Amino acid sequence: MELEDGVVYQDDQGSAAMMSERVSGLASSIYREFERLIGKYDEDVVKDLMPLVVAVLENLDSVFAENQEHEVELELLKEDNEQLITQYEREKALRKHAEEKFIEFEDLQEQEKKDL
Repeated sequence: MELEDGVVYQDDQGSAAMMSERVSGLASSIYREFERLIGKYDEDVVKDLMPLVVAVLENLDSVFAENQEHEVELELLKEDNEQLITQYEREKALRKHAEEKFIEFEDLQEQEKKDL
């Protein structure tokens, strides 16, 4: 069953899954080649090979899906990292400002003690 952005197939657990457009394109090309071989020789030529190719395509699709998940996770981690760096820099600047104020305060206290 084909849809706009991929092909629906049934995986080993019996659940329907959506095949990526990239793998779907490969599957279509391989299917056309199998049809050509069947037309030229007979279906016995590809009957043992077809289940292996289907399994490889399903595994490839699974790896593509995992890769996409990892890419999304990586982007989220990069954003988190940028936010943490920004927060760190802001807190570092605030700490430096607080230390400068404290040093000013200490200097002022020392000056007042000398004046007494």
